[in-house]
Amino acid sequence: MPTPPPAPAAGLFSTIGQDAPAGLVVFLVALPLCLGISLASGAPLLAGLISGIVGGLLVSVLSGSAVSVSGPAAGLTVIMLSAIATLGSWPAVLAATVVAGVIQLLLGVARAGIIALYFPAAVIRGMLAAIGIILIMKQIPHFLGADTDYFEDMDFLQFNGLNTFSAIGAAAKGLSPGSVLVGAVSLGLLLLWDTAPVRRQPWARLVPGALVAVLVAVGLNQLLRTAAPDWQVRPEHLVKLPVLSSLGQLAGVMTFPDFNALRNPATYGVAFTIAIVASLETLLSVEAVDNLDPQKRHTPTNRELMAQGAGNLVSGLLGGLPLTAVIVRSSANIAAGGRSKLAAFIHGILLLTSLLFLGSVLNLIPLAALAAVLLLVGFKLTKPALYRQQWRLGWAQFGPFIITIVAVLFTDLLKGVSIGLVIGFFFILKDNAKAGSYLRRNSAAGEEEEAAGALLHLHLPEHVSFLNKASIVTTLEQLPTGSRVLLDGTRSDVIDHDVLEAIEAFRQAAPARGIDLELRGIAPVALLGH
Repeated sequence: MPTPPPAPAAGLFSTIGQDAPAGLVVFLVALPLCLGISLASGAPLLAGLISGIVGGLLVSVLSGSAVSVSGPAAGLTVIMLSAIATLGSWPAVLAATVVAGVIQLLLGVARAGIIALYFPAAVIRGMLAAIGIILIMKQIPHFLGADTDYFEDMDFLQFNGLNTFSAIGAAAKGLSPGSVLVGAVSLGLLLLWDTAPVRRQPWARLVPGALVAVLVAVGLNQLLRTAAPDWQVRPEHLVKLPVLSSLGQLAGVMTFPDFNALRNPATYGVAFTIAIVASLETLLSVEAVDNLDPQKRHTPTNRELMAQGAGNLVSGLLGGLPLTAVIVRSSANIAAGGRSKLAAFIHGILLLTSLLFLGSVLNLIPLAALAAVLLLVGFKLTKPALYRQQWRLGWAQFGPFIITIVAVLFTDLLKGVSIGLVIGFFFILKDNAKAGSYLRRNSAAGEEEEAAGALLHLHLPEHVSFLNKASIVTTLEQLPTGSRVLLDGTRSDVIDHDVLEAIEAFRQAAPARGIDLELRGIAPVALLGH
């Protein structure tokens, strides 16, 4: 039979039916996040929007990730506040952001993205679950219409003296009936849109539930404004977007970097801090997004670092905040059915369009409706089934998973993940320290050797690093007195110096225990004292 012709390659717009609605959902989620992070960073409101636009229009094109979304990140807000205080002005911080972008480009060229491969899966899953819980808890006050916190604050301790739990209690005491009604209707519509009967409808797959929820929320609030003014959502709980009428007006309100700040050594310290933290957040986010991607595509991390570096370089030049790949918007993209980087690009176009033409319209959107969208995103990140799955994998997986969740909840994203990584590495070291993990008794010893006494033929693995040291030392210490031991390193390509020192220490102590030790394939000249 003739060989069928190969299937045609998917075109650039082949997934636009899924990506356009997803891009709209990400835009609706990203808009208040960009504004909120600007406020929290002490930067102009426009800075967050510029960062989001650059993330959508530039980074999405340069990135190798199909579904991640880049923009201003909550993890950098404290760094921004500190940077402004250190350098004395926002234009000086913009110059540091430009330098940070150059540093990230160099990190990508140096292939530093390999560090992402060393993040344990349990820690990544714990980070995702913690972000889900934080999203739920942080959106409850916005849902109730009684919050004073900025929209994407991910820290346990808030700038207003409250914490995540006390903020919910305070919101419950001062809730706004209109916000509760709008939020409840929005959440109900989202849940309805997620049911099987609705998902089976072709029209429902073309219209995202978040869009329906937001449009109904705007209409409902306008109805309350007329029919029950006391119940309408208060102005401070609506989206606040700068209203512009032309590109010329946009250029007039933009801030540009002050490159005279490059004469100040402190600028480079700030730039290095921004580059390292932004790179770590990006690598963590793309690793998590790859886990969430239904198609399980892999993001080339070095290319991602270079894409983020180019994004920060341009964002700094245009007056924007530093940006990273961000898990909240990326999760919303995946949950809305985004298939390719076209969704992130469309979200960037919508941010730019809204900034230029739709400011007054978008300012009608209640934050309670957007909070409802994020409540559902948060639940999907921290489903009970995830906890059951990690528990079944054993304590070595469940321990780092649950500790990462608790640490992220009570500190912040980077500190929490750092604690999770330490715990994850502890379990790795614990497993490596188990006796016999790397040394093997030779079951094929010759008859003469066996007749001469209990010969133990112990093989070193192909690559012996410091991680193997605990296992090797433990095994050697547990050898019985009077035994004959052949420690064989002929199969080893590399033996770490720390391990060689431990072997030499045992060789010197062996005669006192009556142990006859023979070394094979381990050059004496490499040992301590030779």
